[in-house]
Amino acid sequence: MGLEKIVGSREYRIVRLIADGGMGSVYQAQQLGNAGFSKTVAIKTILDLFAADEEFVRLFIGEAKLVADLVHENIVQVYDLGLSEGRYFIVMEYVEGITLEAFVRMHLDEEMPLPAELGAFIGSRVCRGLEYAHRRTDCDGRPLGIVHRDISPKNILLNFEGVVKITDFGIAKAREVMEQDEELLAGRLEYMPPEQAARKPTDGRSDLYALGVVTHELLTGKQPSQGTVSLLRLHQLGTTSFPSPIQEVRPDLPEDLAAIVDRALQPDPADRFQSASEMGYALEYHLYHEGYGPTNVTLGEYLRKHFPYAAERTQKSLRPRRHTPDFLVLQRAETIFGNRLEEE
Repeated sequence: MGLEKIVGSREYRIVRLIADGGMGSVYQAQQLGNAGFSKTVAIKTILDLFAADEEFVRLFIGEAKLVADLVHENIVQVYDLGLSEGRYFIVMEYVEGITLEAFVRMHLDEEMPLPAELGAFIGSRVCRGLEYAHRRTDCDGRPLGIVHRDISPKNILLNFEGVVKITDFGIAKAREVMEQDEELLAGRLEYMPPEQAARKPTDGRSDLYALGVVTHELLTGKQPSQGTVSLLRLHQLGTTSFPSPIQEVRPDLPEDLAAIVDRALQPDPADRFQSASEMGYALEYHLYHEGYGPTNVTLGEYLRKHFPYAAERTQKSLRPRRHTPDFLVLQRAETIFGNRLEEE
């Protein structure tokens, strides 16, 4: 029998497995309280293999501490860090939606071009979430220096109301919040900025490079560079560049939008946008300077139209079930937070 219940400082009843990854699992659960109180949440756990790894556990705890006070529409909120039977778990906001990775893959599978304005809108919302995280200070007003360091399509969620959310700060760094060593090479290489791959200091501009790669893929269906071994070598030499402008891949892109993506992909941080706010403003100016542009409502309607099965499945999972025993429902399907899982 699968996991049924987690009891820490609060009790959580497991509803279903959302995703099973290489280092842990994510579940949909119900947080239980007095007088029949119940709240839908997501719970991230650590696999037994890593539960005894002090470094991995430190990063896991650090993620919860780092994100605990990040309360923003475009960031998945963390509610609690718990301990059950000697294993830590993180309680997070449950997102009814899909990953950006699934969003891109659907367009490729259906040979559908992504509307450029929706791609720009998604990028602008990620910028606003990053801007908030990058600017966070401690109680004394000192910058925390938060850098996500793993912006990728797997870590960007789209809910069915059209809200874009950044998740998984598992390898993020912050001054004095996590004693994260810059020598640790972690993250997805294909989205990694040169300075991070070369184990040099990172800052908010590093996240903007990764977002540039994501936006390029979002708008064209292709990453700006292929081949991780050669990419790593170029990164280490500090010579990575993408000489081909994005318009060579998708000529119909507006020139100002193409210029934004090309600037974000500059190998030298000094040549990129200098803040998420600056990049977000550039995207928003492109979207709205002539009048009406896409909103959360626009994106939500687009998602419900093109992902009707996912939207219906998510709603069914949230409905109260009567006369249902308290066990894990093995509904293994592609949802948020992870890889495709085989149907049982």
